[in-house]
Amino acid sequence: MGADSDGSHLAGGEEPHRTEGAARPPEDVAHPAGGHAPHTGAEEAPRADGAAPARNIIDGQVTLSGMTVQAGAVHGGIHAHLPPAPRPIPRQLPPVSRHFTDRESDIRALNELHARRGASAPPLIVVTGPAGVGKTTLVTRWLSGLTEEYPDGHFYADLRGHAAHGAASPGEVLGQFLRAVGAPPAAGLAEQMALWRSATAQLRIAVLLDNAFTAAQVRPLLPSGADSLVAVTCRRRLTGLRTDGADVHELGSLPPVAATELLRRGLGSERIERDSAAAARVVALCAGLPLALCLVSARLAARPEQPVGTMAEALSSEQERLTVLNVEGERAVRGVLDESYAGLSEPVAQLYRALGMLPVLAFDTRLAAAVCQVPPAEAETRLEALAEANLLEDHGAAGYRFHDLVRLHAAERARAAADDDTREATVRRAFDVRLAAVAEAERLLVPARRPLAREHAAPPGLVARFESPPAALTWLDAQRLDLMRLLREAAARKWHHAVWQLADSMWPLFLRLRHYDDWIEAHRLGLTAARQACDATAERQMLTSGAAGLSSLGRLPEAIEWYRMALASARAEGAERPYGQALLGIGACMYESGRGSEGVPVLREAIEVWERIGYLRGAALARIVLGEIALEAGDPTAAVEHFAHAHRTLGTVDDPHDEARALAFLGFAHGRAGDMGAGTRELARALEEFTRAGSAHWRGRALEMLGLLAETQHDAGAARAWYEQGLAAWSGVSSHDAARLRDRLRRLPGPAGQDESEAPHRPRGPGDADGPARSGGTAES
Repeated sequence: MGADSDGSHLAGGEEPHRTEGAARPPEDVAHPAGGHAPHTGAEEAPRADGAAPARNIIDGQVTLSGMTVQAGAVHGGIHAHLPPAPRPIPRQLPPVSRHFTDRESDIRALNELHARRGASAPPLIVVTGPAGVGKTTLVTRWLSGLTEEYPDGHFYADLRGHAAHGAASPGEVLGQFLRAVGAPPAAGLAEQMALWRSATAQLRIAVLLDNAFTAAQVRPLLPSGADSLVAVTCRRRLTGLRTDGADVHELGSLPPVAATELLRRGLGSERIERDSAAAARVVALCAGLPLALCLVSARLAARPEQPVGTMAEALSSEQERLTVLNVEGERAVRGVLDESYAGLSEPVAQLYRALGMLPVLAFDTRLAAAVCQVPPAEAETRLEALAEANLLEDHGAAGYRFHDLVRLHAAERARAAADDDTREATVRRAFDVRLAAVAEAERLLVPARRPLAREHAAPPGLVARFESPPAALTWLDAQRLDLMRLLREAAARKWHHAVWQLADSMWPLFLRLRHYDDWIEAHRLGLTAARQACDATAERQMLTSGAAGLSSLGRLPEAIEWYRMALASARAEGAERPYGQALLGIGACMYESGRGSEGVPVLREAIEVWERIGYLRGAALARIVLGEIALEAGDPTAAVEHFAHAHRTLGTVDDPHDEARALAFLGFAHGRAGDMGAGTRELARALEEFTRAGSAHWRGRALEMLGLLAETQHDAGAARAWYEQGLAAWSGVSSHDAARLRDRLRRLPGPAGQDESEAPHRPRGPGDADGPARSGGTAES
């Protein structure tokens, strides 16, 4: 410092001169940091040179910072060269909600990705997921726990990437970051990028780029230091960042337990426990979306007297749910989904709306192509665009799906954009492409069946083709719930012919996998539709196929009633083939109800009718039931004759499933007749066919027969092994059959079971203790 001064001092330099008391400095001497010091009125001693005394003492509660000059008089300029004040370390992450819940597995996954850092570039981790799923909160929580690893700061920028037109530019964000590190101003994006890379080369920083829209928006913002970390959140998948070495973590909805805990933190345990069932409904209706759960919590917290059940009831309406999920002053679920929707191109938005019109939950390329009337390649491109925007979830071979709340939003947009006729035409195109696929699966699975009409307008290029019967059955099972949704929708729209045709074409699904409730519901809908359409042939088909399901479920009186209605209709019209089918069903039900001897003449009449018209397959199916009756009556020799006849006939009519059924029964009868070697070999061959075809029900039946034969040989260990395999086959397929096998296992002697004398008593039907489950009369002619 250079100056002629009179009693002057620099705060932070020499110790200022002090005397007792405090005198006010001259009015024109400023103290920039602390203002003027108070004047106490004390006088300073005269100076030796006779000049006026300098009143320049500061005391009391005055705080001085930076450069402070204390001087009575200053002659000339003061030049101070002091180091700049230290900049605060940037800690720009937004605060984490106190209601943050769960996500331990996601944080572990992020830590694993973080540990895979390379040697030459900072880790780049992209967290993607639908709107409202909690991406920002998760990443903020995760980065907050890494403060020690990144001592040079946390940088945060909201890239506003919900739509292209409002997204933050890289230059805007770089300007913010460069100011935070104290870098000089830069002209233009290229210079900003170069300066940012230079400034961060030796730093250890964590950067959160929130709500990114494109990979191009992110790349200019990447720091250069290998010891740094960049996390990006986005509703889109930003697949392009994978070329920059990005690792991607997809964030899903909260599981029910965590979702309930999030609701509990907002409302308190007492209120949740007061109506736990209603709380569970609220959690389910919010579909695990944290934004939705937080909005519900906020609404309920503002109404402490309102029962949770009232909110559950309000959320139950699909058309009103998005309106309920709204809190004044907060971002609503509809709002964040509107933002995502606004970012779609019109062709992709068209598909979004079209899928929102459908009653199904899973979508594939053929379905998308049908509803938009575009080629499959174009449909696939649109599906991928919706998945990229996280408006569809990609479930691989199971197809694409909406999150529940996104589905409601898509339906809402569809209602706003399309009239009733347009929506009906869209749903009908989807129905037709599914009916065509089911009919193709039916053709492969029951080639000997003579199907009725299958009327649809699906373009040939959109009809699914299956490489094998097992592949067709697997597809049918995967689509089962959606097929039932389509069936109900068609019934509601009064597409009578379409309803019974879809129900009828689903026959192999019901026959092989025994989804009894769907079986009966589908045929009730089909029966009503056939009657509305005044189609007697379709009505008889629904009656006999539906009665088979009722019989299999043990509802024998109702099954017989359906068969008799079909019998009367067939007799009135002289339709011999369905007449024989009804007789077969009635005879099988008599056997099922323990009246096998009464069923024999009915079955023989069916054989006589069918052989007269040359329908040998039907006659063979009736002989299988005659063989079962003979087994129950204790005549395995007669049973062998019936089963062998049926097996030979079915081998000539391209019906591998029923041929295997006859072979399984033949093997069991041979074993009961004393030829255990032949019986075991035949059952093993039948089991191989059922396994190959994916017929879980009949695989379980064959395994049970093998177990029963092992019991007759007093081989409890082998019987247990067969029963356990059968139990595994029936798990999730037939609780009734699984319960029967558990009972057989309990009655087995040995360490894994108990002696039969100790087993709990239960009533046994004829032949139940030592015979397999009955066929249930489900053979269809």
